[in-house]
Amino acid sequence: MTSEGSNTTAITLRTPVKDDGFRLHQLVAECPPLDPNSIYCNLLQCSHFAETGVAAEKEGDLVGFISGYIPPQQPDTVFVWQVAVHEKGRGQGLAKRMLKEIVGRDACKNVTHMETTITEDNEASWALFRSFARDMGAELTYHEHFEKETHFGGQHDSEFLLRIGPFTKPA
Repeated sequence: MTSEGSNTTAITLRTPVKDDGFRLHQLVAECPPLDPNSIYCNLLQCSHFAETGVAAEKEGDLVGFISGYIPPQQPDTVFVWQVAVHEKGRGQGLAKRMLKEIVGRDACKNVTHMETTITEDNEASWALFRSFARDMGAELTYHEHFEKETHFGGQHDSEFLLRIGPFTKPA
């Protein structure tokens, strides 16, 4: 648990459970501009992919969540699907703390790299992953991965694939 600053209440990090699925759906809806997924998808993120996700609670509220998975073709990589931090959890380094929690898990014992996709204008995400890479002493590379017209039919901005690594686990 953490309790940085005098106006903060401890935020607890834990492995998600399927009962978090609907709560995750609500959290994402309260964190624009995140893309919502179906409730069913959120249930799978909280059950099938729980070991590579993290739920953050503050006073019983879900204030943060990261969904991720290890791609079958890349057992050394954890792919971060989505990072959500509610305004109640902001300003405390929660997103980076959740990233470190995931790579420290037993499920990620063979993980030496992290990947994610980010739109060019998502400054908060770029800053988060650059800071995480610095903390991990790892290189960050990126390239356009999902193109606006080709992959999204012009309905979503292009996504850049970031790759961080290699890194070693925090002590």
